[in-house]
Amino acid sequence: MDSKHSYEVPAEMREFAERSVEQARKAFDGFIGAAQKAVDSAHGSAENARVNTQEATRKAIAYAENNVAAAFDFAQKLVKSKDLTEVMQHQADFLKAQMATFQNQLKDLGTAAQDAASKAAESVSKATKGR
Repeated sequence: MDSKHSYEVPAEMREFAERSVEQARKAFDGFIGAAQKAVDSAHGSAENARVNTQEATRKAIAYAENNVAAAFDFAQKLVKSKDLTEVMQHQADFLKAQMATFQNQLKDLGTAAQDAASKAAESVSKATKGR
């Protein structure tokens, strides 16, 4: 691409994109708030299962919230980019950060699943010994 001919996004288009990203962010924040309230009011039949499920759901919602927030931040950076080089740099930074985040989330979820399985096995063991 010839560096002498740079493409500039019209100001009106940039403003529209910024408003759209901000409106989408606000809508998502409202959804997350409603989802968190739903999780808080959820009831389960077995207390341990309910607590583990509620914790896992909260964790998943937090991950989703963080991932979407990162995507909105990325979109905001793209909208404000001055040229293709800057767009490509933002893309590379975003992908690198998201891969690291995803690995950490998977590791955390694996640990949480192991803990939940251990607690469930312990509960079953205690229940069968009491017979």
